[in-house]
This record gives sequence, structure tokens and C-alpha cells, in this order.
Amino acid sequence: MKTIIEPFRIKSVEPIRMTTPQERRDLLKRADYNLFKLHSDDVLIDLLTDSGTSAMSAQQWSALMAGDECYAGSPSFYRFEAAVRDLMDFKHIIPTHQGRAAEAILFSILGGEGKYIPSNTHFDTTRGNIENSGAEATDLVIEEGKDPALIHPFKGNMDLDKLESYLGEYGDKVPCVMLTITNNAGGGQPVSLENIRGTAALAKRFGKPFIIDGCRFAENAWFIQQREAGQGDRTIKEIVRDCFALADGMTMSAKKDAFANIGGWLALNDDELAEKCRARLIMTEGFPTYGGLAGRDLDAIAQGLTEIVDENYLRYRIRTNEYIGERLDALGVPVVKPAGGHAVFVDARRWLSHIAPLQYPGQAVACALYELGGIRGCEIGTVMFGRAPDGSEKPAAMDLVRLAIPRRVYTQSHADYMVEVFEELSAIKDSLPGYRITQEPKMLRHFTASFEPLQ
Repeated sequence: MKTIIEPFRIKSVEPIRMTTPQERRDLLKRADYNLFKLHSDDVLIDLLTDSGTSAMSAQQWSALMAGDECYAGSPSFYRFEAAVRDLMDFKHIIPTHQGRAAEAILFSILGGEGKYIPSNTHFDTTRGNIENSGAEATDLVIEEGKDPALIHPFKGNMDLDKLESYLGEYGDKVPCVMLTITNNAGGGQPVSLENIRGTAALAKRFGKPFIIDGCRFAENAWFIQQREAGQGDRTIKEIVRDCFALADGMTMSAKKDAFANIGGWLALNDDELAEKCRARLIMTEGFPTYGGLAGRDLDAIAQGLTEIVDENYLRYRIRTNEYIGERLDALGVPVVKPAGGHAVFVDARRWLSHIAPLQYPGQAVACALYELGGIRGCEIGTVMFGRAPDGSEKPAAMDLVRLAIPRRVYTQSHADYMVEVFEELSAIKDSLPGYRITQEPKMLRHFTASFEPLQ
């Protein structure tokens, strides 16, 4: 059959409160034109993030009842540990309440003044945790990954020539090499297994730990299976295990490719580093066998990890994004190509060419989507990445709007409605104003900043 159906049945539903455009204009103004400040029950289709927004399966809800809430040595932890190790066979697996907690612990030890940490593209909290330690985060994605319209199978790849030069230049000032799969800030673009191998080999040659930010590992493995020579006959699980066998450690938000509403982990092979991280964990998160999570959350993650490698699910998941991207492309809405694993990314800088990057075209598109159709997306551009640690500001490499699709939540009708909203927005896009920031914190400003439209 040509039609790829959702590989699940819906067993429980949650009502959506319908709002009018005028209501949404008022709500957005009261929220200082920052979509993070909106109440979620005022949103029709919430695409702000795919993190922690998944619909859990009946088996996951059942697993919650098996959760054991003992402070230390809970069987829930050992089920969680076994499920992680079945896919990522690291020596030390340390649970945390979410991915950014794993990053904070790791960089409180590896980071610091005068340190330099490369990746293909650091996402917002990763960059924030690195810079908060005093270190510098550097993006070394391939040039193809910087062109939203260019078709390339692995636009998330690390530029290995630049990485080699970087490691040669900074030497002992580099505490580790990171790689994000998939590359969220770059449009949800995958990294090839060949490139993971190449990155790992360079890290090893220069004596650096190789750390994977793996929160969308299964989606990345699907792209490897579908696009990389020699991988088509292998299972997703085999590919996942190969990817992480190359690494010395990983950070993980289980709120993505583990279908969990909370949770994450830090996994390491180095005994000394793991001991330091556990000590830090006890100070900030909790005992090492629960890491800031309830036992039931650990069991939900364990079950989710068995479900995420289902190829029927991944086929449906990726095709959903392709479908939306194709429909928007047909309308003349510029999108990052090919479609990413977890989201559709609109090239706001190109679509709203009348708005300068420092007037935040991504924010303009995001606000207009909410006003017109009640859709909440997320600016991934100059608002998120334009402010430097020294306080200066410059345009980000791209100004994108991410439409992150929660896992197993929305249907075909919701996708078609999204496309219709864009069709209406296309007719008025040239009249949309830019924005200015009226208040912002020193770091991670996009979460809490206040905006106003320019007249």
C-alpha cells in the first residue's frame, strides 16, 4: 500500500480548546510575544518542542505501576540500566532528570575557562552549559549543512578537516569532542555512520574522549539505514549499537527518542570521570540509582527504549515530516531540505526577506503562525544563537522556525490544518513586522525574553 498509516491505535484523548484569532492576538501580547510564555491550553497545535511531549504507550503506562520508589538500589534502576545497555553498551550509566542535567554535570568537570569544545552543532542548552563553565563551544558542521535548500543525505556531518585543524590548534585546551545525532539546530539533519567513525578516529588520534549527544539516536539510525551505502539490510538496533560502540560517553534526553515525559542519562566508560560525575550528581540530582527521577519514570524509559527501534514506527515518523515539508514546498514556503527526523524547519530568513536578521524573522513567523492558526513553533535562529557571551550580537548562521512534531500525538488532519495555515500566511507574509527585544537574561534568552513588534 502507498499510504503509510499510524502504526498505533488511539486509546485516550485530550480535548483542544478552540480559540479565535483575536483571542490569540491578545494572549500573545500578554505573553510579551514570547511563545514560551503562553499557557499550553491556549495552543491548538503545540509544536514548540518534541521534548517530553510524546504520547506514552499502554505498555509504558503499565510499566509505571511496576516502578519501585526505594531511595537506593531500586529494581526500576536495574531495568532502566539493562534497557540502555542493550542499545548503548557503556560501562557507567548515570540517570538524570533530563538531558541538560547530564550536560551540566559533564561540563562542570570537563569545562572551564580556557577550554574549547567542538561539535557538529551544539544545541541551546549544550552551548549554555559549556559557556556557563567558562569554556567556548564551537560548531564545525559541513558547509552543506549551512544551506537550507541544498539536498544532501547527511547535512549533520562533522567537517572532519576542520575538526582535525581545530584539535591541532587547541591541543590540550580541548577536553572532549562532541557530536549531536541528529543535528537539531541544523534542521534535524542526520550524521552518517561513516562520519561518526571518522569523528571517533580523530578524537582517538588526538587523545580526546568522544561524547555523543544522542537524544534522537533512533531517527538518526533510520536515516543511516535508508541513505548510507551498505546499511540497508541492517536492523535499526544493529546500527544504533554500532554508533555508540564508537563513543567514550553520551548525554541523553529520554524526553525525545525514549518516548518519556521526563528523564535522561549520562553514560561513560572512564572510571575516574564517572566517579566524579556521580559525586556531582549526588549534590545536584539525587542518588546514582535514581538521579532525580521517580522509579516509575525509569521504568517508562526502559519500555520506551524497546519501542523506539520499531521500524514501522520510524517509517511513519519520518514520513510525517516529509509529507508536511513537501506540502509547504509546493506552496512556495522555503523549508530545510531534506526534511529532518523530528521536525520541519522553515527558512524564515529567506521567506521574510524584508526583515533583517537582527529584527528576528524567525520570531515574526512564529508569532504569525500562532495568531493566525494557534500553532506554536520555536525560533531557531538569531534570537536563540545571536547573543555572544561577551554581550555582542550578530546574525545566526540561519534563521529557522522549528515545527517539532511530538511523537504519537497528532494525526493527518492536524498536519493538513498546519499546511492550510501556512497557505493563508503566505498571502500576508510581506506585511509581517520584525521584532525587537525589550528585556532579556544574560544566557538562554529565548526562553524568557520579552519582545515587541516593530512599527
